[in-house]
Amino acid sequence: MSDTEKKIADTKGQFLQAVSQGQRLTDAEWRNCRIVLTTERVALLGDDKRQISLTDIDRIADRFDVNQQSAGVSDYIALYVGEDVILVSASDHEAFETDFYRASLDGAIVLVQHPALKGGVVQSAEWTKGRLKVTDEALKLAMADGQAVVIDRADIGDLAVEEKQVSGEERTVIQVEHSEDDISVETHLAGEEFHATVLRTMLEESAEQNQADLDLSSTEKRVIMALHSGVSPFDIPNFVGIDVEKTEAIFDRLIELDVISVLRERTEVNLTTKGRRVAGERMGEQ
Repeated sequence: MSDTEKKIADTKGQFLQAVSQGQRLTDAEWRNCRIVLTTERVALLGDDKRQISLTDIDRIADRFDVNQQSAGVSDYIALYVGEDVILVSASDHEAFETDFYRASLDGAIVLVQHPALKGGVVQSAEWTKGRLKVTDEALKLAMADGQAVVIDRADIGDLAVEEKQVSGEERTVIQVEHSEDDISVETHLAGEEFHATVLRTMLEESAEQNQADLDLSSTEKRVIMALHSGVSPFDIPNFVGIDVEKTEAIFDRLIELDVISVLRERTEVNLTTKGRRVAGERMGEQ
């Protein structure tokens, strides 16, 4: 290990070689191993030793079910290395995935356009360089222009990927929708091929998880879209065509799902005996 190489994770797991020199291995089996992840490589230590340099990985994916053995394991990372595909599954796979994203992306420089959209409106932001940092909760960007952009992984909504001309080159552009100061914004990211594929996999996984956490009715979705378009919460019943009681029930459910937040509580009140006396006195004065 070099002086600059740092260990990120050391855990138990298993690996399966799904493709070797371009040939699918339909009889491949999982092999138990110790997985050592550093800032430079993934080492699979078992009966035999495999070391995969991070710079040799062309792309990653979350599934490559070459046979029933691979299909029977719910969580793994598929590493595409030249003409080989190696599946790696750690004992605590969610933690290992985040560690892998950190090892691959921390300190990497990408091109960032932020905000590309704000509140659904196209902005005039220029592409600028940003340095990446991955945490359990967020993707953080330290921008060359001094901005600090935080993309909360639990807050990612829509995600799109396009091939575009950026700084004179055809690049993969990841368009990620999230919120900033309670306003919907869209941040565009473009980088080297390996960084782009890791970013895409990480952000897609977060977006899919966020969508899977929600099971919304069509009426609830209409309420969300109305709020997103600027309709006042007090106008939602008339706008959507539901009564006030139904609206409040939907608001309560969306608050529980962390889809909306409470800005201020309305206080429901009734007049006391003293209050009714004051009202009566005022009416007698008129």
